[in-house]
Amino acid sequence: MDSGLKNRTVLVTGAAGGIGSEVCRAFLAEGARVIAHYRTQEKEAKRLSPHTLQADLTNEKDVERLFTDAERTVGPIDTLVANAGIWVETPTPVHKMTLAQWNHTLSTNLTSMFLCFRKFLQGIEKHKLVDPSGVIVGSTAGIFGEALHGDYAASKSGATGGLLLSLKNEIVRLAPRGRVNAVCPSWVRTPMAGTFEENPDAVKRVLQTVPLRKIAMPADVANAIVFLSSPLLAGHLSGQSIVLAGGMEGRVLFEKEEISL
Repeated sequence: MDSGLKNRTVLVTGAAGGIGSEVCRAFLAEGARVIAHYRTQEKEAKRLSPHTLQADLTNEKDVERLFTDAERTVGPIDTLVANAGIWVETPTPVHKMTLAQWNHTLSTNLTSMFLCFRKFLQGIEKHKLVDPSGVIVGSTAGIFGEALHGDYAASKSGATGGLLLSLKNEIVRLAPRGRVNAVCPSWVRTPMAGTFEENPDAVKRVLQTVPLRKIAMPADVANAIVFLSSPLLAGHLSGQSIVLAGGMEGRVLFEKEEISL
């Protein structure tokens, strides 16, 4: 099936990560020109695409340089996949969380998206693109919350809530067929998940609420992103968040011994 992505220019942020690398491969398979962004993992990014660019996405000047260099070397950005982000593995309740951790997570996960989408929209206006698309990589943490990771949950909720729903209304003022959507995965088998899968009890606890009873693979997320980016397959979808969680509806919050009757 033709996705209409051949020869379109796609910028994937955080391309060297578990999800990002699979996203790059999926777009390349569709014949797209992929720009693999990285912050520190240069070798990993260069294995993915002949077009790689480095930038600290929390730095305004770095983001401006990233988009300028991308347009100069490959061409106007047709699709932005805002994938870069962090998740602090150490569980930290809000009442013990430092302001430094909070600010770092929000800056890395949310402010960076603002900076990237601002430049993306400016490029759309400059080049008079007709059907550009953006995809935000969110998380089920932004829907259900995530105790002991409130900074991460808040950043993802902001991205797939207010930011997404504002962007989908703004992009069409610049491009008549412009679209912005999001994917919200639950646990995915990536390095960012840390040691989660090494704890069978933790995995079973999560899977108690997942009808498909499996953890997602990066390809599951990448395929959904390619679909949302396609002007042919998802041309009438905008402002939507696809929840990639195996049918999960909620989470077990307490172990049996934590319940006092």
